[in-house]
Amino acid sequence: MAAVSPAADPPAYPSTDRTVPTRARERASYDRELVHAVLDEGYVCHLGFVRDGAPVVLPTLYARSGERLYVHGSTGSRPLRGAGAGEGLPVCLTVTHVDGLVLAKSAFHHSVNYRSVVVHGIAYQVTDPEERARALDAIVEQAVPGRSADSRRANAKELAKTAVVRLDLREVSAKARTGGPNDEPEDLALPHWSGVVPVTRAYGDPVPADDLDPSVPLPDYLPRPRP
Repeated sequence: MAAVSPAADPPAYPSTDRTVPTRARERASYDRELVHAVLDEGYVCHLGFVRDGAPVVLPTLYARSGERLYVHGSTGSRPLRGAGAGEGLPVCLTVTHVDGLVLAKSAFHHSVNYRSVVVHGIAYQVTDPEERARALDAIVEQAVPGRSADSRRANAKELAKTAVVRLDLREVSAKARTGGPNDEPEDLALPHWSGVVPVTRAYGDPVPADDLDPSVPLPDYLPRPRP
């Protein structure tokens, strides 16, 4: 009998009441490849949760591994402690890239070109040592590809201070805006400049630590200093 291949993930995530926007629904997408692309381009997310009956949103680092996101922080962090409870912690995680400032003839129609992903779900603390080690490596790699193999891994004392939570990509959507301003026809003749100011992410020249041995070369995975 021939071996049965595992079923491939469907091309899109299912939409839910929480992932369908109330405005500009045409900008929403549940395409799996698009969601992954937006997540893979970044490394800073905002993690939202409820603490003592009030909403809290924290910026932190993350990494995607397949259909799972990993977020790290201190073991003293209240949300990460909450994720260690048996039922986990309900969260909303967002990632956004700003691609351009859209300047219209009118102030009302000014906008931003962007790509974003919103993930709803239950975050759980990672307790398996091997999975936690892989997750921490992935978080480093998400920010600086190649760096995890070029640095000392966390020791037992450091790991005791570090918590990692995981969030599965199940209830997720992407949203994006592209293009120029949408001016009213009666505003087109106004004497104001309109268009798009592109926004890009750029890295400066690496600055060595004051105590770095001058014989240590700049790693290949870092940008070369500009002439």
